Order: sequence, then structure tokens, then C-alpha cells
Amino acid sequence: MKLGYKLAAEAFGPKELVRQAIRAEQAGFDFVEISDHFHPWLDVQGHSPFAWNVLSAIAAQTRTLGLATGVTCPTVRYHPAIIAQAAATLAILSDDRFTLGVGSGERLNEHVVGQGFGSVRERHERLTEALEIINLLWQGGYQSYQGKHLQLEDARVFDLPDRLPTIAVAAGGPRAAELAATHGSGLFATEPRADLVETFTAHGGKGPRYVEIPVAWAPTAEAAVTEAHRTTRWAVTGWKVMAELPNPVNFEAAAATVGEDDVREKFVAGPDAARYVAAVQEHLDAGYDHIVLMNAGPDPDGFLDFFTGELRDRLPR
Repeated sequence: MKLGYKLAAEAFGPKELVRQAIRAEQAGFDFVEISDHFHPWLDVQGHSPFAWNVLSAIAAQTRTLGLATGVTCPTVRYHPAIIAQAAATLAILSDDRFTLGVGSGERLNEHVVGQGFGSVRERHERLTEALEIINLLWQGGYQSYQGKHLQLEDARVFDLPDRLPTIAVAAGGPRAAELAATHGSGLFATEPRADLVETFTAHGGKGPRYVEIPVAWAPTAEAAVTEAHRTTRWAVTGWKVMAELPNPVNFEAAAATVGEDDVREKFVAGPDAARYVAAVQEHLDAGYDHIVLMNAGPDPDGFLDFFTGELRDRLPR
């Protein structure tokens, strides 16, 4: 098992994210994963720096820490050729410590370039084509591609790493889990769903299986819940809402009825290490081997101290 720390790019500025990554390496985390957003979910979060710049700075200031996007949408705001080039460069700069996490995206970030966002079916088709383009460019040489939604004309990525990055494909259902196996080399999930792992492996998937666990550390459970509700109540709204709304103001409205009890149900909140251990074990039992802790509590340094002093040595490795 590998343990990851989620860098919440919607909640912190670029220099603070780099600082947290350095501290995460010192605390004993194996890797960090960063969200790749144009907008935050809520205005109260107040940030959204360019994830690829932040990752490059982290690569330059760490030695063993793995890096991952969690996740990038390579179909609208970015063309997949740009992501193929960016991921290859970051793999070289980080000495092969980078994993490219990809998904079909959210309207929140993708609508900003004025190209629309399309139906769920179209998003899946576009992601499939994007993965075909990335894999094609990573073969080397000049490549062209003519798809239903995406095209590539006489393009070559000149700087390729000796070892290509893992492509972990985000899956919320069996169709995407199959795509992770056939067009990617890893799986990315946000729930302890064994069926996604089973679909991934049944279609030949053999790579790492990433999953996020929402947690909120504070000295008391109530303080943790209060902060998670203030900044992260959008996470309770469900994927159909999260994928469709265009701006933070819309998420503010959609989350208006989310209460602190809803947050308690979704988050491991407070200072009880046993609850964190149980949550990690649940996700391991579901078949995941790269566990990401997403802390929505008020004190990142307090959480990292808690991880080092009380949690790290209690987790199965």
C-alpha cells in the first residue's frame, strides 16, 4: 500500500501547496495528489492555481515524493497533445515520480474556454479519444489522429521519459473502469467500490488503484465537522451535481441544504486515529492499493503532525 496526501488546490495558494507537499514528504507520505481546477468549488475556498506549475515546483524541492494529478481533464480546457507533453516533461523533471490521473471533468472548470461541455456520453467518447492521442504521442515520432471529437495533426513530443507515466483513469461506473483497463494503466476512484476494481481487473487492468478518503482533522470532532461544512460541503452533493454546475455560486446554492450531519456521514472527522485506520482498511479490503487522505480540517500542519505522531505507524503498509 502507498499513502497519499491530497493537495487541495481550491483551498490554498501555490506557495502554500508546495510547502504542504514538502511537509508531507517529511511526514512519511509516499505521494501527493493535486486537483487540477480553473475555479474553486466555493468562493470561500478562494484559490485555484495552475496545478502543473505547482507540481513542477514540488518536483524540484522533493526527492522521493510521488506526484499525481487528481484528476486532469484532457479533452476541453486542455487538448490531449498538451497533456501528453506536460506529463512527459514532468516525468523527466521528477525522475519518474509522476502519475497522470485523468477523468472526464466538470463543467465548473471546462466551460471557461467557451467550447461547451457535452453530454455524459460525449464526455466519455472524448476521454477515450484523448487517451488514444496521449498513448499515440508517447510512442514517439510524428503522429496524426482523426476522431469524432478530437484531432491531431503531425505532432511529436520530443522529450519523452525513459519510463512513461502511469495513466490512472477516474471511474465512477463500470464503463469508465473498463476504459481504465483498456486505455490506461491504473484506476482512480473516490469510493471504496470493489465492483470498479473487479471490472478493471476483469478487462486486463494490472496497474495501481487509487482511491480518495475524505477526512477532516481538528482537535475535536465538532471543530473538524464545522470546518469541513464551511469549505467542503459541496462534496456531499453527489457526482451528478458536481459534474454539471458551472460556477462556485451554483455550488453555493446546491449545497445550501447540506447540514453538518451530512458532513459527519461522509467524512472521517476529528482526532480519533482508530476511525482513520478503519476507513483505510475498508478501502484496502475493496481492492485499492494507493490510498489518498483528503483533509478538509482547519489546520494542515496539525493534520500532518497527527499523521506522523498517531496515525502513520498504525496503518498497514
